[in-house]
Amino acid sequence: MIDVKRAERVDIPTIVDFQIKMAFETEGFELNKGSIEKGVLAVFDDPSKGFYIVAVKQEEVIACLMLTPEWSDWRNGFFLWIQSLYVEKEFRGQGVFGLMYAYVQSQVRSSNDYKGIRLYVDLDNVLAQEVYKRIGMEESHYKMFEWIKSVSL
Repeated sequence: MIDVKRAERVDIPTIVDFQIKMAFETEGFELNKGSIEKGVLAVFDDPSKGFYIVAVKQEEVIACLMLTPEWSDWRNGFFLWIQSLYVEKEFRGQGVFGLMYAYVQSQVRSSNDYKGIRLYVDLDNVLAQEVYKRIGMEESHYKMFEWIKSVSL
């Protein structure tokens, strides 16, 4: 059985490890562990930045994702953005993300403050896009643009 719950500080080392793995797998980035530790800790220290949820099987964390709030003046509430999603390789294709997504949906449904869920995905990551469609998400009509200050990861 897999349980989904809000992450606790004891989960920080695992979350850090997962973020390092995810960055390398998805974008070929080798992240600096110290920087990632500070970034993950910052989320726990300042809840306005967001929060993590984890999937646990037999007391082992097998997946995590971060939820960050974005204020919508149109809807007078927050969207939760799914970010930093990682599922251990041996648990992929077993519905782990679907369970995590259902948990997030239940949080949104039970709150007057939350209005919806959003995420972004690399255009080339067709497999992930299919997963998101399968769990009931719809492709948005928005296109994302960004500017990133040059920093070393």
